[in-house]
Amino acid sequence: MNLLAVGISHHTASVEVRERMWLSEEEMRRALAQLKDRFFTECVLVSTCNRTELYGIVPSGGTVDAAILSQFLIDFKKASGVVHPAHFRSLAAGDAVHHLFQVASGSDSLVIGDIQILNQVKEAFQLSRDQQVMGPVLNRLMQAALHVGKRVRTETAICEGAVSVSYAAVELASKIFADLSRKSALLVGAGETGELTLKHLLGKGIGQIRVANRTREKAEALVATLGGTVVDYAAVMETLPAVDIILTSVSSPSPILGPDDVQRVMRQRSHNPLIIIDIGVPRNVNPATKKIDNVFLYDIDSLSTMVDRNLDRRKAELPKVDAILREEVVEFFRWYNALQVGPTIQELRDSFEAVRQQEVEKNINRFRTEDRELVDLVTRRIINKLLHQPMTVLKEGTAEGNGKAETMRRILIVRELFGIGKTERESDESE
Repeated sequence: MNLLAVGISHHTASVEVRERMWLSEEEMRRALAQLKDRFFTECVLVSTCNRTELYGIVPSGGTVDAAILSQFLIDFKKASGVVHPAHFRSLAAGDAVHHLFQVASGSDSLVIGDIQILNQVKEAFQLSRDQQVMGPVLNRLMQAALHVGKRVRTETAICEGAVSVSYAAVELASKIFADLSRKSALLVGAGETGELTLKHLLGKGIGQIRVANRTREKAEALVATLGGTVVDYAAVMETLPAVDIILTSVSSPSPILGPDDVQRVMRQRSHNPLIIIDIGVPRNVNPATKKIDNVFLYDIDSLSTMVDRNLDRRKAELPKVDAILREEVVEFFRWYNALQVGPTIQELRDSFEAVRQQEVEKNINRFRTEDRELVDLVTRRIINKLLHQPMTVLKEGTAEGNGKAETMRRILIVRELFGIGKTERESDESE
């Protein structure tokens, strides 16, 4: 199979290198047009924060040096001096197919089971179709990759369980409160992790948002982006009884909340459940607070422990994922081999028919006029009988699923034995 993949990822390069190779949608459109014009009959580009990968079908009988493709991408991004061909790796044929399926399944992601990657592969697929650089082989391959991603999500637990501190906090909140739309959250300190946690809460449908920060302008900027209301930092203690989830992410040498503070809050809340997510380092909430009834306190360490457990569970699913990938690679090559068998059979028949016609025309005058139709019929039947066995062997190889290697071996043997695909000059030289 003349499929070639060239790419850079977290396996081969640091984030500083990878980010230089990220392609915007407009860049991808321009790059795809040039790649198809210069190197491929079909091509697809996948570009995310952790990988930029090119998949292309090399013209029949042609070759493309992977190093040239790597250099093309580097030059296109004007990244020479930072990015080098050594940062790229190349794969061909079955290895390239298997790798794409790994990407789509999330098993090759920086975070195993990344749920975003399948949608990113789908967008890359659509962009190539829009640019009309997608042909029948890559069209089928990308559809197969999307099918793999869906199978893996359905049949394994590789995407289950929070694997980031921010999402782990939200997952816990959604377990404690069945309906987050009726609950409110207060973010104290508009740090990056706190902001990300708040975004996850919004994604889960949290009812109300309040934000407090020492610098009020930063809180106002965050509210302008996410919605909600700003609370003066000095008024945080008065606000606590009115919220169900407290996120703390401030730089403070000592805790900003202690057991006494939370006891007062719980009395005002009639001891309804309160979740406190302490993302501060050092910790913003005195650990003794978790001893209070109906108070659920989680800090960075407890959330990280949960994340580690979830990652271990995802890793345990990899053998199941690999089994699905192997099945789907076989299925793809069953389709691809059938695609190759059809043209080979037709070319074989055409080759025999050309010889038959040439010989009949050369000798037809040796036969009586009334016998010439019979000569034509008999020679056609001879050709059909001669072709029956090789054609049957080729078709059976595909139907029985003997494997891509065996089917391709049969195709190559037939093509070599009968000189299919050779030019007249090559045929003459072989004689």
